[in-house]
Amino acid sequence: MSHLPSQRAAGEGTADVRYAGGEQYADDEFMFNGSIPPPHRLSQLYSTSPRNSRDLSSPYPAYRDSPSPSRSTPPPGTGSGSGSTSANPISTTSTSLAPAALPLASASAVSAGAATSSSLSTQTPTPFASASAAAAAGGTRATQQQSAVEYAENPFMPNAQFSSNNTGAYQTMNSSSPWLEKQERSNSRAKKIVIGSIVAIVVIVAVAVGVGVGVSKSKSSSSSSNLSSSGSGSVQSNSDDPSDFTKNSSLVQSFYGIAYTPEGSQLPDCGNSLDAVITDIQLLSQLTTRIRIYGADCNQSALVLEAIERTKVNMTVYLGIYNVFTDAGEAYVRQRDYVTEAIKTYGTDHIAGVTVGNEFMLNWATDQGISDVNTAVGNTGAALLLQNITDMKTTLSDMSIDLPVGTSDAGSYFNNEVLAAVDYGMANVHPWFANTTIDDAAGWTYTFFQDTDIAQAEALSNNPKMYIAETGWPTKSSDAGNESNGASTASVANLQTFLDTFVCQANTNGTGYFFFEYFDEAWKDAQFGGVEGWWGLFDKDRNLKAGLTIPTCS
Repeated sequence: MSHLPSQRAAGEGTADVRYAGGEQYADDEFMFNGSIPPPHRLSQLYSTSPRNSRDLSSPYPAYRDSPSPSRSTPPPGTGSGSGSTSANPISTTSTSLAPAALPLASASAVSAGAATSSSLSTQTPTPFASASAAAAAGGTRATQQQSAVEYAENPFMPNAQFSSNNTGAYQTMNSSSPWLEKQERSNSRAKKIVIGSIVAIVVIVAVAVGVGVGVSKSKSSSSSSNLSSSGSGSVQSNSDDPSDFTKNSSLVQSFYGIAYTPEGSQLPDCGNSLDAVITDIQLLSQLTTRIRIYGADCNQSALVLEAIERTKVNMTVYLGIYNVFTDAGEAYVRQRDYVTEAIKTYGTDHIAGVTVGNEFMLNWATDQGISDVNTAVGNTGAALLLQNITDMKTTLSDMSIDLPVGTSDAGSYFNNEVLAAVDYGMANVHPWFANTTIDDAAGWTYTFFQDTDIAQAEALSNNPKMYIAETGWPTKSSDAGNESNGASTASVANLQTFLDTFVCQANTNGTGYFFFEYFDEAWKDAQFGGVEGWWGLFDKDRNLKAGLTIPTCS
């Protein structure tokens, strides 16, 4: 079997490709030093033995009927842990790495004009009140944030003091005096002018107040119809209420789950923003009710949960913590604290679980030069991963939080001791990197997952729930040398074939999966090339890829 050139997918370090005999293949196996998060690594080793050309036109028998972990009835075995935590700030433009109280965006102020006069001054209206309250220094939310912006009406009332220009009272005089009669007629005309002016001013003020209040009320009552678009591929949305957005008729909620990394969530830059994540959640909610993220750096956990809360969509997220064995636990501890602070702030209603580790055992095996992680050397690496898993369970238990804790790895790199300690496992199963044809891809994915991951879990006493963490098909390559896996090409047409032969069939036969991925990630293409940046259902600008149709499942 011919092997494709190795490609790095994420992380940092030197590529180090090792194939186990002639029956194993991988796109990339390398170590990263933890200085930047490993969002997605398509490096996996697969055995050719489960390869199967069957498609999924007839649903396979359901093999796992149990529902996904529920927040109301979480699976047993969840534990807890302790550790210092710090609040995570949220900004609509960027996130900070430093812990701080969680400020929430203020509503836009509504302005209106006020009538002015030489004898009348108007009071400047105060800004409209914000619907959100800043969190206390401890990081917990003082009050539950309201999703819709509330407007406070400020009538434009004048504060001018009306007074006569005359300093003394008129005195009664002899009306027979021509001069006096002339003065009285003049004073009478002056009185009428003053009174008329006052009446006119009062009318003007009343009109101004009515218009100002009317504008305010109209702006508040019609806000649901004031939809605006924030950019290319973005959602038509009410700027005051992100839960009020226009649905895309091309999108169908057909996916069990989708893999997602918020744009700009890589250290050290952390260029992600709440506005962008809100747009992502609005789009993702039209495709699925579940997402998974890979890490917690750059405040990802809080941003995603805040966006779900503001959009009010039906969505749960598997939070993620990546870890490395070369940094004495630094990456894990940092992200654990971000995750626990997000849980304190938002609760667990929209959290399905916490995934500790992303291809940790594959990285360990690559570093140690082994292909079997269920050996003495493999168990040594597993012990390092288990320290973090145990700590996460203890942390949650100390918070009186009952959430599933799991791990994610390459499909054939699960250690038994690790699986025996978790509530769920997530396996990366990519037919592209197994060099399958597109016609065989769906059947191969199902068979590999069944024969490798489900079988391994069912052999353990705790029988952890298993999911496909990633599966999909790239739509292009940045270089000609990687536009084919040797059997099929990277193209939108082939992604369509995989969608048509996998998604609805997997839903029917009970396979829990997270389709890879939501959108193209330009930074991967710039850093790694090949197919790395081209796995999205959407392009980098959040447009559904031209020629792609989301399957409709019964």
